[in-house]
Amino acid sequence: MLRNRHFWFGFIGTLLLVGLGWWAWDRFRPYAFHGTVLQSNEPAPDFTLMSANGPVSLSDFRGKIVLLYFGYTFCPDVCPTTLTELKRAMEVLGDDADQVQVIMVSVDPERDTPEKVQEYVEYFWPTFLGVTGTPDQIAEVATQYGIYYEKREVPGATGYLMDHTATVTVVDKDGYIKLIFPFGTPGEDIAADLKYLIDH
Repeated sequence: MLRNRHFWFGFIGTLLLVGLGWWAWDRFRPYAFHGTVLQSNEPAPDFTLMSANGPVSLSDFRGKIVLLYFGYTFCPDVCPTTLTELKRAMEVLGDDADQVQVIMVSVDPERDTPEKVQEYVEYFWPTFLGVTGTPDQIAEVATQYGIYYEKREVPGATGYLMDHTATVTVVDKDGYIKLIFPFGTPGEDIAADLKYLIDH
């Protein structure tokens, strides 16, 4: 009887130690981001562009996580796909979505007015913000963030399309570029990374 008791005490103790070890490993292991991590000692370049409600600067959103996306309203596939995944990320975040600001910068200033861009992004999520500017302003901001875009003439009603980089740039609460999400990153993965940044 005593031997059995010692066995069970030892067995239960082993289970407790294994459970505690697993808990500690799971809690303190480094988080593995889904996006590509960028380490920069310089803040993200600030800019001021025009929204439907007036000038907007990146620095206006210090304290929030900002997701920068460069697209345009006539985009047939890539832009709506990306914005749909960003919408999904906001849904997954729930109440924490209030700590995230999505900004779409138009790379088609010839056709995209501030009002048109805002109407477009609001279709996906009510707090998404659309901004545009002069061709020179857009070119400067795109260059600062390593974004490529170019007009491509096509037959049809739209007249032309814009080839452009399809990544999403994540600026953390302190104003530093933290992550790059490649095109096709699922909304659930985006939300997981954003949740970690919100909590840390």
